[in-house]
Amino acid sequence: MSGSAITSAYAAKPDPREIFAPLSYPQPVNVYHSSNGAPGPAAWKNKADYTIQVKIDPATHVLSGQETLTYTNNSPDALPSLWIQLDQNLYALGARASFATPRWLRNHTGGMVIDSVSVLTNGKDTTLTPTLSDTRMLVALPRDLSAKGGKTALKITWHYAIPPEWGGRTAYSQDKDGEVYEIAQFYPRMAVYDDVRGWDTSPYLGQEFYLDYGDIDYSVTVPKGFLVVGSGALTNPQEVLTTQERNRLADAAKSETRVQIRSAADVKAIVGQIQNGTQTWRFHMNNTRDVAFVASPALLWDAAKLDLPPLEDGNAKNPSPRLAMSVYPAEATGANKWDRSTEYVKHAIEYFSGKWYPYPWPNAINVGGHGAAMEYPGIVFDGKEDANSELFWVTTHELGHGWFPMIVGSNERRHAFMDEGFNTFIDAYASDHFNHGEFAPKKDVEFAPQTGRPADDIVPVLKDAAAPSLMTEADLVPEKYRHPVTYFKGAYGLQILREQILGPDRFDRAFKRYIALWAFKHPTPSDFFRVMESEGGENLSWFWRGWYFKNWGPDYAVQSISYVKNNPAKGALVHVTNKGWLPLPVVLAVTWIDGSSARVIIPTETWYQKNDVTLHIPGKQPVKSVVLDPDHKIPDINRADNSLDVKADNAATQDDGKNAVSVPAVPSH
Repeated sequence: MSGSAITSAYAAKPDPREIFAPLSYPQPVNVYHSSNGAPGPAAWKNKADYTIQVKIDPATHVLSGQETLTYTNNSPDALPSLWIQLDQNLYALGARASFATPRWLRNHTGGMVIDSVSVLTNGKDTTLTPTLSDTRMLVALPRDLSAKGGKTALKITWHYAIPPEWGGRTAYSQDKDGEVYEIAQFYPRMAVYDDVRGWDTSPYLGQEFYLDYGDIDYSVTVPKGFLVVGSGALTNPQEVLTTQERNRLADAAKSETRVQIRSAADVKAIVGQIQNGTQTWRFHMNNTRDVAFVASPALLWDAAKLDLPPLEDGNAKNPSPRLAMSVYPAEATGANKWDRSTEYVKHAIEYFSGKWYPYPWPNAINVGGHGAAMEYPGIVFDGKEDANSELFWVTTHELGHGWFPMIVGSNERRHAFMDEGFNTFIDAYASDHFNHGEFAPKKDVEFAPQTGRPADDIVPVLKDAAAPSLMTEADLVPEKYRHPVTYFKGAYGLQILREQILGPDRFDRAFKRYIALWAFKHPTPSDFFRVMESEGGENLSWFWRGWYFKNWGPDYAVQSISYVKNNPAKGALVHVTNKGWLPLPVVLAVTWIDGSSARVIIPTETWYQKNDVTLHIPGKQPVKSVVLDPDHKIPDINRADNSLDVKADNAATQDDGKNAVSVPAVPSH
């Protein structure tokens, strides 16, 4: 990059007093959030359990349902009312999302119609009149729900028109063999009451979700001939699967490669028959924040075993062995298409389980549908047209969300980098790991989209004065910056922290500690920052400030090369200047006239009180060249001054080297 291209944001000389000033985190330390980033001694979380029955009518495209929502209030506060999320109201005429997000203006449904709400009190139902506000519903209780363990049960009935493909994350689409229903956000879901804001009632504007954990039993009634695959474990296979399908599933449970459960020939036979009546498919999922499912007569189905320990024997509704599954239409088949989907599912779940935290649910499912590219616990919706590296990357990414935010339940509606950024980070390493790097490096819309080299591809973002910071709330990030900032910058920041600041050993230990501490809980960004500092053993306030709260980047320059007393045999003196506001550790590579070379790491502490340093590099001969960050490991925003070649006829400046920093130079190989 030319010096003239540097934005005015970097025109000011770096001020170490500002760069390294103490940083106050947004979330204070208290009895709920400890100073080391762990949940505090009085930490709590509420619980939402559901029993749900829904029915889909293909003739009208209407989903109708009823649920019993059992809510446990473990907070220290009595609750006079409950807030419920009605995300289908995103599609209603006049929804706030229509104004905040123009793409939702084009089409509308009537939203979610609430038919009745009642509360179960002393064994009797008491009808309630809720207050609806956009995508939220307020339910005032007859009496306060007591603190520290109070429990109540709501009964809710509802219906809504399922949107067609423009619904995106939840929609029906037409395949040549029948309709495909990708169903999510389909039931009234509890809002979260937490220790940060009380009720978090951010309206749904089309971004992500924030949900509590619980156990969910749900059933789906559809016409006979439909296949239903959903989050959790199918609990009535004897009623809805053929003997052949059950036998094939048993074979898949022993197979490292995919086994066809429902083949193209099976689908043709099913759609060619007149089907009368309905079937009800029943599922169960423990300790989950959500469920979703796909239903269609048109889908092929294959599966293979997951090489993971069986779930606890006492959980009879979550049987072992556990399966990687894919469902997709016939036109999605092909050697480089969905024939490999289950291979990708299997790798993602097993790799992330071994590397970061064990996968906690029975099965993992990839759906080839209209292209929602969206994740839910245990199931993800991708595009039937996806193929080659794109199919691998999107499958891995959506399944990676099983860890962020399905296991680590951060608030996606506010802190998107803890969702998309963290997930994209683990995805990049999954690309390196899969099949000897078949699809490495990750190079897509989410990460290093131009060259696959993140240090180079992120520079335009760092130099863009309009780019939001990572701490910007999700709904305030313009679509232009959603992938470059939330995904790419969020992921690359962790990669920098791992590879350039802490090192893999310290980082991995700290990051796994963070996941374990906050699994099935609700961490804030401050908790993450504190865990990484405490477990990583570094004061990282300068990094959090520069990369997360600001949009700063590193910028180093080689100013000159001289010799001690003008004698190469006494060593070289290399003058380096820091011109950037994010002083990452940087490698200085020195090459001598005979071609030998060595490297020096200039640590961040170098710049605590100054912006210039002269390094004394031991050597016995003249220097040929020096280069800062020769491998492009850090995002230096102006590489034009990162290197200096020394001409043989250049006269070296006289210098006694008294003020130089003597450094050990590690030979390069």
